[in-house]
Amino acid sequence: MMRTRTAGLSVVLTAAALALGACGKEEEPASSTPAAQDGGSADTEQQVQETGEGRCTLDQYGAKKVELADAVVGFSQSEKEANPFRIAETQSIKDEAESVGVKKLLTTNANSQLPKQISDIQDMLAQGAQVLIVAPLNSEGLEPAFDAAKEKGVPVITIDRKVSGKACGNWLTFIGSNFVEQGKRAADAMIKATDGEAKVAILLGSSGNNVTTDRTNGFVDQIKAEAPDIEIVAKQTGEFARDKGQAVMENLLQSNPEIDAVYAENDEMALGAIVAIRSAGKKPGEDVKVVSIDGTRNAVQAIVDGKINAVIESNPRFGPLAFKTAADFMAGKGIADNVIISDKEYDESNAEESVAGAY
Repeated sequence: MMRTRTAGLSVVLTAAALALGACGKEEEPASSTPAAQDGGSADTEQQVQETGEGRCTLDQYGAKKVELADAVVGFSQSEKEANPFRIAETQSIKDEAESVGVKKLLTTNANSQLPKQISDIQDMLAQGAQVLIVAPLNSEGLEPAFDAAKEKGVPVITIDRKVSGKACGNWLTFIGSNFVEQGKRAADAMIKATDGEAKVAILLGSSGNNVTTDRTNGFVDQIKAEAPDIEIVAKQTGEFARDKGQAVMENLLQSNPEIDAVYAENDEMALGAIVAIRSAGKKPGEDVKVVSIDGTRNAVQAIVDGKINAVIESNPRFGPLAFKTAADFMAGKGIADNVIISDKEYDESNAEESVAGAY
């Protein structure tokens, strides 16, 4: 089942001050962030599709109904805020918590360590969290934390990366992008940039999560179906990091000098690849076409500068949708299994006018 709706980025809720312990950071109301700096325009509306067979209710989930004005909300971030996506994601949660009236917010950061994310979530539950928003590190492995939340009747809203299992089980819903579709759209952009003929290297994201798997499969399958003269000559992980993307691209260009296009599964790796391409005496965007996914401001600017050919957006501004979902759930509405964001696409036709609104 699929439903399409528009989610405004302002949700009117009221929340009281929340008592916090020592394990989660205590967040005072964040200062307002201009739209052009981090979180995007407050007037922007996200187009979303609700998919899946279920419409999970409080009774079905076994959750305890609470007034959000009195609720303790916990946010578990998976990775250090060291790249634009994570920075914008965390800021969006904080900004929306302030917007809806949450005066204190439990936040943790797993720093890319699965055991720490499990203990982070368990610690927030011990501190009285009544709603959890989780950006999972991996698709597998968080069951102990999610099971603990389920036992307490605490709904878990997952964002960005999808976890295994079924919605309305030990997690309520998934809010994020269609990563297979992102891969397909990146393939289409690559076909356009190369006129359907190239030797492509793929910079893979980190292992163990559905984002890497789906972005890879979507790209590879679309290339096979639509561009028989595009050959994928190398695939290697750059761990979604700029420095690793650069190092991997340097090695790939040395071992495969015929490479004339690169698909990076996030912008940070693409920006690292650009440095490697230039170091090899070639021009990124010309001698070596570059297509990536994310939509960070640096990458969109690189399109303007002629160094990247196209970027498929992956929107990290989950705060409004996450809090609206929590409010709807507590109000007795059934929640869809998946809330899929419709992402934008950037190329030379719209990059210059879009830089200011990118994250």
